[in-house]
Amino acid sequence: MTGGSAPPPAGTGGARPYVLLSCATSIDGYIDDVSDQRLLLSNAEDLDRVDGVRAGCDAILVGAGTVRRDDPRLLVRAESSRRARVARGLPPSPVKVTLTVQGDLDPAARFFTAGDAEKIVYCARPAVEKTAELLDGLATVVDAGDPPDLHRVLADLAGRGVRRLMVEGGGTVHAQFLTAGLADELHLVVAPFFVGDRRAPRFVGDGPFPWHPGRRARVVEVRQIGDVVLARYALSERCPEA
Repeated sequence: MTGGSAPPPAGTGGARPYVLLSCATSIDGYIDDVSDQRLLLSNAEDLDRVDGVRAGCDAILVGAGTVRRDDPRLLVRAESSRRARVARGLPPSPVKVTLTVQGDLDPAARFFTAGDAEKIVYCARPAVEKTAELLDGLATVVDAGDPPDLHRVLADLAGRGVRRLMVEGGGTVHAQFLTAGLADELHLVVAPFFVGDRRAPRFVGDGPFPWHPGRRARVVEVRQIGDVVLARYALSERCPEA
């Protein structure tokens, strides 16, 4: 966790992992633009911070759309952090996790080919067999229900020893965790510019969010990092004060 102590243990007996959402947006709330190039929202210093947060997690989750669009590696970059994880008996990078309804994933994506981390694909039941055949052993394919059920996903991850899960997007996945009340903490970075194009994807869309004018989220940290600003929000009682 940035700037503070580790969260309380997830507990035993099927308790879900501690869920940390991480997102960077423009001032007007967009996570990308409509160009063919990926929009860079964070700066180098903030990317180092994110790398440190990754190193403190057991698994990193992104939606299948993010795998297709951004082709992320989802690895811990800093050699010192990788060595520290190995010294604690952990793999160099956390488990990679993705969610898919249709199973429309490219086996050549860096999610599957970069690094030696375990990969898990949670898939809607009708597409499980097709997805397993497509990936051909590149990842563990798990039936997530029909439609995919985040409670089921988190219970399965807990059973695999995941106590701390970092969710890196995209907007649809973030909205699913938020509206389900399954997020403990949000790291929101705001870049100093506007996108100004309603065709671009936003952080989240419409939804019945648990936090609203009558129930405000708790701010636990605000920090300037170069030219971006990080705000940390506590979204459950599991999130420590600092």
